[in-house]
Amino acid sequence: MRAPGITGVVLAGGQGRRMGGIDKGLVPLDGRPMVAHVLERLRPQVDEILINANQHHAEYAAFGYPVVADAIGGFAGPLAGLQVALAQAAHPLLATVPCDSPFLPADLVPRLCAALRSAEADLAVARTFEQPHPVFALVRREVLPHLECFLAGGGRKIDAWYATLKTVEVAFDDEADAFRNINTAAELKAASR
Repeated sequence: MRAPGITGVVLAGGQGRRMGGIDKGLVPLDGRPMVAHVLERLRPQVDEILINANQHHAEYAAFGYPVVADAIGGFAGPLAGLQVALAQAAHPLLATVPCDSPFLPADLVPRLCAALRSAEADLAVARTFEQPHPVFALVRREVLPHLECFLAGGGRKIDAWYATLKTVEVAFDDEADAFRNINTAAELKAASR
């Protein structure tokens, strides 16, 4: 099921404000940290995994993957995590997933990869119905200089950056529930078995 030459990055660099400042990736879901569920689903789909985290480095490193922090300070958002992952990636394609979506599709990366190649796009992003999911994406490593210019100019909004690239949206209407993310204690309780 795995396409060749893909690095995966789990984006765990946020502050978890909606979860009361708790690092969401480390919050237990059914007895295991949420990030463990994400890693389990991502691992078979990629050749290499990085974890982007700006706090709790030792806890994330315990999962056995390199932990990379944003090069830009101040919790600058997913684009800062994408930047450092692109700079560190050993492969020409980078798949991004958030640490708070433990049900991500088992076929996410192959479907994004097929669409990226078919459209000869810079970036493929998952969509369910009319809703794009910008942190579920596959991007070519060669866009790194373009992203660095965007960030240097003060850009932080992920969809604004995507709009400057040749982007293809990939429909996952058949797996809409797989993109549920857990931002609050109530959502965590609802997601538990």
